[in-house]
Amino acid sequence: MDSAAKLAFVTMATYAKIFSFAFMMISSVVISSPNSGKSDVDVAIDEMERANYFTFVMLMNMVPPNLFQGNVTFLMPSDRSLSRSMILQNSVEALLLRHSIPSPLLFDHLLHFPTNSILPTSDPDLMLKVSNSGRRGFFLGNVRIVTPNICTHGYSVRCHGVDGVLSIDVQKPSPIACSSSAAPSLAPPNLAPPPHYETSGGGRPQLRLSLPCIMITFVWVALGLA
Repeated sequence: MDSAAKLAFVTMATYAKIFSFAFMMISSVVISSPNSGKSDVDVAIDEMERANYFTFVMLMNMVPPNLFQGNVTFLMPSDRSLSRSMILQNSVEALLLRHSIPSPLLFDHLLHFPTNSILPTSDPDLMLKVSNSGRRGFFLGNVRIVTPNICTHGYSVRCHGVDGVLSIDVQKPSPIACSSSAAPSLAPPNLAPPPHYETSGGGRPQLRLSLPCIMITFVWVALGLA
């Protein structure tokens, strides 16, 4: 084989290797992105179904699709717990707002909140008091988290299974008026907050946690319990 033929053979082999590598890269991207085109909420609903929270999924499908667009943590009662509750059709939205926190929080994030901390829900008239006795005894209001981190594939939605339905009057907001721009300086806990992800699309504005407001409310509750 002369030098020209050898050069042509080497060139063809090189192109074949490059083509094979490019094909493998494209295939791996397609295979590893089964959720492409789905919103984070839709991805979370798929995870809820796989974990057998069918009644909660049914309730999610009964509300307008723009009610939740991300940046949220769902607290999901089991099918049995929901079957024991009287849920009217016009109260489904209120129930889902009560069972959601306006920030995507993994269970490890929640465990950093000490007992008597106060967390807001997506319902502005309801807040939840934390009772933290560790992984097996973490309560929000009257419910305990029993199956943490069910929704993890989406960037801005988390969900955890709880052992009951939240009471309507778990913890009302305190009468303290505060805002993020006019609040006294309080030392926050030594914990980096979970990332806040911006989601695309219009609709219902996303609720955000106000750390100074939460800290003031926490101090108020602690003083009231002292």
